[in-house]
Amino acid sequence: MSYVDEVLEIVQKKNADQPEFLQAVTEVLDSLRPVIDANEELYKKNAILERITEPDRQFMFRVPWVDDNGQVQVNRGFRVQFNNAIGPYKGGLRLHPSVNLGIIKFLGFEQIFKNSLTTLPIGGGKGGSDFDPKGKSDREIMAFCQSFMTELCKYIGADVDVPAGDIGTGAREIGFMFGQYKRIRGSYEGVLTGKGLTYGGSLVRTEATGYGLLYLTQELMKCHGESMEGKTVCVSGAGNVAIYAIQKAHQLGAKAVTCSDSTGWVYDPDGIDVALLKEVKEVKRARLTEYAAARPNAEYHEGRGVWQIKCDIALPCATQNELLLDDAKQLVANGCKAVCEGANMPTTLDATKYLQENGVWFVGGKAANAGGVATSALEMSQNSERLSWSFEEVDAKLQNIMVTIYHNIDDAAKRYGVEGDYVAGANIAGFEKVVEAMLAQGVC
Repeated sequence: MSYVDEVLEIVQKKNADQPEFLQAVTEVLDSLRPVIDANEELYKKNAILERITEPDRQFMFRVPWVDDNGQVQVNRGFRVQFNNAIGPYKGGLRLHPSVNLGIIKFLGFEQIFKNSLTTLPIGGGKGGSDFDPKGKSDREIMAFCQSFMTELCKYIGADVDVPAGDIGTGAREIGFMFGQYKRIRGSYEGVLTGKGLTYGGSLVRTEATGYGLLYLTQELMKCHGESMEGKTVCVSGAGNVAIYAIQKAHQLGAKAVTCSDSTGWVYDPDGIDVALLKEVKEVKRARLTEYAAARPNAEYHEGRGVWQIKCDIALPCATQNELLLDDAKQLVANGCKAVCEGANMPTTLDATKYLQENGVWFVGGKAANAGGVATSALEMSQNSERLSWSFEEVDAKLQNIMVTIYHNIDDAAKRYGVEGDYVAGANIAGFEKVVEAMLAQGVC
């Protein structure tokens, strides 16, 4: 049995109740086989795969808070510090009812390689809670965030672990958490990213993941002799990533025609109106039915269905495992050229394989959505220097990082004889840097 298969068997036995984590580990280790086979003796002796698939530590804690009716509510909080071989743990805080330890571990494991790809000194971590911010008042959100940070603050710090936003955790939530951290620790430091501009936040951070996704997609198209100009783009999701991916797609000359939320999706043949979408989702926090009602040519559909619309480029920007095998078949049948992931692992393994086997240029989230964490790291740099960079300066750095990521994953795939396999290329490029650091630092 190969070293990869030995470790996969161990991981599966230890984490049998965590399907998302097992899916992530299987996808990464399978694509790393050429690298691991070439260095099997060294990696096995140093238990590299056992160490990289086991978190440094994981915390689960109770989060009690009081709702507007005076009723005490209890949620679970999580933080997984996965690997800090190349820098402090870095990864978002997800607030969503689906959150459990397995999902946080999958996200933290992915974050190791994504953060490595940014070329910046940040390790991998993730956290969150099964708290649902939807329908809660600002006071209830504050009560939860303060209780959550009261426990989390024991384990984080500017040079230890720097959380950020994620699904359900925007500027409002980060602000409440930062205030509580400062209050308890008595320290004003860059312990969270995604902060407001008045207290240490970075310009472009809100737009970063969506913009970065399009900068990488643009480079992918250019290197295949294509342009973004005139292309039709299908996007899923209606949060930060989706909104700013749509905005940047339009700026680059493409037309994004879809978006979605947890209850349905919209097809707007005239192109998604970004200002209206922001009003509906960011201001009113309403459903997409309101978007469709305000646009005469827009169609609203219940449930899933974004990927049935004919497009040149597909950008899944919602959540894990949202693009299924049947969706991949529909995209191929409709002549889709490229799929780039704006969310974390939104494409199932069988769908990914089908897209790759049928000539679609597929770039996974580790590379394609790294713009958010890259700009978070730029925020950390500004906090350390007590500086604030201009929008143009941060945007230029982001674009350079995303273009560099594309070429690094392309080069890694070519070096190991899997040219065009950008999933393998991303895993290889991210893995090599982390392993080199792990070997240099001994058994720790």
